[in-house]
Parts: sequence; structure tokens; C-alpha cells
Amino acid sequence: MTQTTVTSPGSPGSPGSPKGRTSGGGAVRLARFRDLALVPAIVLLVIVGALIEPAFLSGDNLTNVLQQQTELSLLVLAEALILIAGKFDLSLESTVGLAPALAVGLLIPVSAGGLGFEWPAALGIPLCLLIGAAVGAFNGLLILRFKLSAFIVTLGMLIVLRGLQIGLTGGQNLFALPESFLYLGNARWLGLPASIWICAVAYAVGIVTLGYFRHGRSIYAIGGNVDAARAAGVRTDRVLWTVFVIGGLLAALAGLLMTGRLGSVAAGQGDGMIFTVFAAAVIGGVVLDGGKGTLFGALCGVLVLGLINNILTLAGVSAQWIQAIYGGIILIALMLARLTSGKAQE
Repeated sequence: MTQTTVTSPGSPGSPGSPKGRTSGGGAVRLARFRDLALVPAIVLLVIVGALIEPAFLSGDNLTNVLQQQTELSLLVLAEALILIAGKFDLSLESTVGLAPALAVGLLIPVSAGGLGFEWPAALGIPLCLLIGAAVGAFNGLLILRFKLSAFIVTLGMLIVLRGLQIGLTGGQNLFALPESFLYLGNARWLGLPASIWICAVAYAVGIVTLGYFRHGRSIYAIGGNVDAARAAGVRTDRVLWTVFVIGGLLAALAGLLMTGRLGSVAAGQGDGMIFTVFAAAVIGGVVLDGGKGTLFGALCGVLVLGLINNILTLAGVSAQWIQAIYGGIILIALMLARLTSGKAQE
């Protein structure tokens, strides 16, 4: 009798594994090299920044750069997980605004722009995170249960959530925030802003999970070949639904940090962030058709954009040009990906 061996989806050589689509140790070493490809660029940007403005290397400036990128980096973490799994989520930027706006609205009185419920302030942070997770769960339900396009569903959800936020707030900023909403965005732990520590822990957990745990490796398997992953025993719908929930949760956390840092919930909070999110992910090597990329690379993409933004600001470049520069960086990253991998990102 002939025995058939089924390779686990997270192991090298499996049909759905990123390593299963490479051959030999040389390909593995190349993948590891790509993870570090942006490190020289980061070092070069630090040198350029120091030459342009000596204050660039001051502890306060570097801390500000890191803190200002924490919200973006959490969104990039969320989007990278979803992209690696082979899906999209465009609604993350709207969750950044709606989750804290709705949570605050349930806590503050009508006179301060609230909804009149005046729930206890202690519920603020859990409510915010729960709202984000609920948005991600609903996206996953529509995409997985009804087999709808992730791009179209999340694009529609982006518009719906933005409209809900404007409707709930009347297009006004919310300033009467409970102390719980201000703490994480302003607190300092061991000399650094709490948001930097939170972001670092989130990435550490994500990197370890994707690299060393079966459920994390199954995300790569699904993004690489969902049918092969399903045949290998991966509960693909459950994993994808969990990824969308985590994405919504991280987006709500990003909104919470932004709210605390700015001291208010802006009427257009998060508007336009999704373009920068995709820029950082693509620069960091996360491909748009799933199954490839690392969270470390995505984090490096965030740092590259943050350093470029800071250098341009110190050099006196108008903020209106920064988006155009980001777009050019995306195009360059796509061309480099084509040259290094032989395959375009579609």
C-alpha cells in the first residue's frame, strides 16, 4: 500500500507556504536578505537628516518621529496581516476615526457632543477596542460568508464608517474626553511614550506568531494558495475572519493613541491614512497578492516614511509635496520588487 505524506501548511516545502514556492537554501537566504533590505536605507536617511539639520539626531526629535508613527505603524501591522493572508481592508482608516468617536459619544453628555447615554468612563477603552473588532468581524462576515470582494466590501465600509462618524459628531471635533482616552497617548513609560512601547510589543507578538506558531504560519499558507491550505487541514475561513477582527482591533487602538496624543477626536480623523499604509507595506516588501512579506519589513517601511517626512519638514519642504513624494516612493518600490523577484505586484 502506498503511503501519502501531507506536509503541514506552515512548513517549508508545503504548497501554501512561502518557502514552498522557493527552491533550496539560497532562496531562503535571499528572503532573509530582503527582510533587511531597508536597514541600509534607514541608516542613510539618518545620515542625511543629520547633515541637513544637526537637531535631527536629538533625542527629542527622534522620539517625536517614533511617536508620530505609532498610529500609522499599527495600521500597517493590521494591513500587512490582511495582505499576507491574500485579502484587502480599506476601511481601517475610517475605523481609526469611528471607534474612538463612537466610544466617546457613549460616555460624554449631549452638551459636549455626546449621544446622551453617559456610560461610565471606565468603559471607554474597552468600548473603543470592541467597536474596532466588531467592524473587522462584520467585514470578515461579508467577505467570507457571502463570498464578496474584499476590495469592494471594505471600500463600501470605509465610506459608511466615515459617514457615521460625521453624522454622530455633527462634523465637529470632540474635546470633552475622559482621562482614560488621554492616558495612552500622553503617558511615558521608562522614559519613552507609552505608544512606542505598545507598538513595539504589538510588532514583537506579530513577528513571533507568524514565524513560530502554527496559526501564524497558516496565514502565509492561505495567502500563498488558499485551496492547498484548505486541503492541508487549515480552517481557512476561521483564520481569515480572525485576521480581519485583529485588523479592526489594531485600527481602533491606533485611533485611541491618536486621540490621546492630539487631545481630541477630529471630525476627519484617519482620513487619507490608507494611502500611506499601503505605501509603507509595499516599501516594506509586503506583496498585494498575498503569501509574501514580513512584519519586520513592514515596520521598516513605516520608519522610512517617518524619517523622510521628518527630513522634508526640517528642510522646509511644503507638506503638500509629501504625498507626491510618497507616491513616487511606491512606484520605485514596485519597480525594485520587479527587478529583485522577477514578478510584478498586481
